[in-house]
Amino acid sequence: MQKAAYKTKQQELLFSYLREMQGQHFTAEDVRAHFEAKNISIGIATIYRQLEKLVNEGKIQKYFIDDHSAACFEYSGEDCNKNDHHFHLKCELCGRLIHLECDELEELGGHLKTEHGFVINPLRTVFYGLCTDCADKKVKEDE
Repeated sequence: MQKAAYKTKQQELLFSYLREMQGQHFTAEDVRAHFEAKNISIGIATIYRQLEKLVNEGKIQKYFIDDHSAACFEYSGEDCNKNDHHFHLKCELCGRLIHLECDELEELGGHLKTEHGFVINPLRTVFYGLCTDCADKKVKEDE
């Protein structure tokens, strides 16, 4: 018998906040401050625990901008879980998150598994670089 998913009011409030923040970065501290401003008490440990659970479920992405900053999170929307063979591209300039389904990357995943014994988790795999708009702007600036 499968255990039913347990949802608390705090989980519902957090997920509501995530939907409001879709496409934007936030930290656990941002979440805490948001609820504190609304006089809603959710402990920081609960926030971290729920965010990590959602990361592991592939519902939100977790990023480390640098070694000195807190982890950032981003809710990508409900479509992220529908295809477990898509990856994410993250623009280092504008912060845009791009969803990518690419047969070449699936082939790369197959190669890594067969030749190197490593299985990629596509829901947690993020490639960092520049989106087309930012790359074009950078080229113009360098001219």
